[in-house]
Amino acid sequence: MSEPATPVRAVIDAVLVGQVRPFGPKAVPSGIDKHATGARVRVGKLGLAGDEQGDLRHHGGPEKAVHHYAFDHYPAWREQLGAQGATGIGVLEAAGAFGENLSTQGLTEAEVCIGDRFRLGTALVEVSQARQPCFKLNPRFGYPDMSRAVQQSLRTGWYYRVLEEGEVAAGDTLALVARPHPQWSLLRLLQVLYVDRLDYAALGQMAALTVLAESWRKLARQRLERREVENMEKRLAGG
Repeated sequence: MSEPATPVRAVIDAVLVGQVRPFGPKAVPSGIDKHATGARVRVGKLGLAGDEQGDLRHHGGPEKAVHHYAFDHYPAWREQLGAQGATGIGVLEAAGAFGENLSTQGLTEAEVCIGDRFRLGTALVEVSQARQPCFKLNPRFGYPDMSRAVQQSLRTGWYYRVLEEGEVAAGDTLALVARPHPQWSLLRLLQVLYVDRLDYAALGQMAALTVLAESWRKLARQRLERREVENMEKRLAGG
């Protein structure tokens, strides 16, 4: 595994956790409403201690143990949602609007690669996949097209699997220790998934990325086999 050519690190500005509670017009169980904690938090194989997910089929688990979203994107969202008259724009006043567990500045999808290993506090984590935005973002922001807007923007956030358990708190450092796939930034991955959707050469490479979450590799294989893009409507619109 190659060492990163240049140091990549960021300060953890906020560590966020949330409990499952009724959410949205249908009061579905969800843990999307996360809030910053000043405590030192245990980082386990299934996520942060005290954090919950309402739909364990699509959220959480070892491949989506920790969710990271760049606070760098918040100003653009405030501007975009303000122009749309989104009624839930107030959630952007503090980190946690996207249900993230970690908030930083200085690292975005353009600077992070699939398979990147980071020392997170005392834990060791590995980038497993980007986020596929779902319909719960729509009521969260009071904007019926929010899930589509996040997908089209490629400002989705990303997930870590936990290789070594440990602890993390706000003020700790997230430091890159290994980068095995520098050619596979999250931005490139998202470009293949959502923009150049039938780039067969890129899909073949994506399917072969062993550090990529299996669900994403399966998606790439299906596009290669079927020569068509899967239907995303249920994920984006719900129902």
